[in-house]
Amino acid sequence: MRVIFTGGGTGGHIYPIMAIIERLKEREICTNDEILFVGTQKGLESKIVPAAGVNFKTIKIQGFNRKHPLKNFETIELFLKATKRAREILTEFKPDVVLGTGGYVSGAMVYEAAKMHIPTMIHESNSVVGLANKFLGHYVDKICYTFDDAAKQFSEKKKLVKTGNPRSQQVLGLNNTPIDLKKEWGLSNTMPTVLVFGGSRGALAINRIMLQSLMELKKKPYQIIWATGTYYFDAVQKKLANIDIGKNIKILPYIKNMPALLPEMTCVVARSGATSIAEFTALGVPAILIPSPNVTHNHQMKNAMDLEKAGAALVLPEDDLNPNNFVSSIDHILLDEKYATEMKKASKALGVPDASDEVIKVLQEISR
Repeated sequence: MRVIFTGGGTGGHIYPIMAIIERLKEREICTNDEILFVGTQKGLESKIVPAAGVNFKTIKIQGFNRKHPLKNFETIELFLKATKRAREILTEFKPDVVLGTGGYVSGAMVYEAAKMHIPTMIHESNSVVGLANKFLGHYVDKICYTFDDAAKQFSEKKKLVKTGNPRSQQVLGLNNTPIDLKKEWGLSNTMPTVLVFGGSRGALAINRIMLQSLMELKKKPYQIIWATGTYYFDAVQKKLANIDIGKNIKILPYIKNMPALLPEMTCVVARSGATSIAEFTALGVPAILIPSPNVTHNHQMKNAMDLEKAGAALVLPEDDLNPNNFVSSIDHILLDEKYATEMKKASKALGVPDASDEVIKVLQEISR
């Protein structure tokens, strides 16, 4: 089976594809030569995809500019050129099926494939459907989704298939040796532990609230692993140079093997991107979510609210964040074992352990 995957811009569009590709190879459904990822040169995918050894081609395209409408003439011109480039790639590669996950590049690629009568499908990993996927929903053969609220935003109900996020299955399939907290960082292996992080670069709001709450947190009968992100680590270290933060708090720039650490955590404090949520729910880790307000259609807040509604998370909007509600939320989970266990069950119930296989099943059904 020859497959073109397309999506770009954010990890939420890229990581589900990488999980599906890995599973297709594991099951020997596709060889590397039968897989192509089409993205943009400027997006995150231009680094992640080639580094994983996956065949990669690019299309030049940009999104609509709401602040400067006149620039949208250039956007329309680029889209028309992008569809021409998409047709060239499709004609050359001859895919049996095309799958898009979002982003403008996905819009051009999947739309052109549908026009050429090549079987097409999309996967939506967020609660709020992106512009490209909303547009493509009218043209594709199947629509895979993760959150129930996303399904309500598509009018083509017969095309819908709930698969979950493929990253869930990928995380569960990783044969990670549990991290020894004592050996690694001098922490206890038995004490309740919260992991606080804001992604590889870090999140300013999360780091700020941690700095404001440290003096209170160092008194607690639990321990904290705080990954500041590589961008903020030096500044945080400088601020705390002459401050005693106690022995129960470990500050790191970044955690390389997050899936190995997550099962050891009582709780996580994080943003609520689709990939993070897929990991938390796959492993059944309770979460305190601080959604990023700087995302399209505020989709991280919607993702977070869906988890809170299910009993798997507590949500703290960035605008309402203060040391009192931050520390008390952590206390609520780490100092109440019964509540933490209930949250863990609720989180695990949301995870889809065979999400990649479910998407692959749809790929095989519609492929020509």
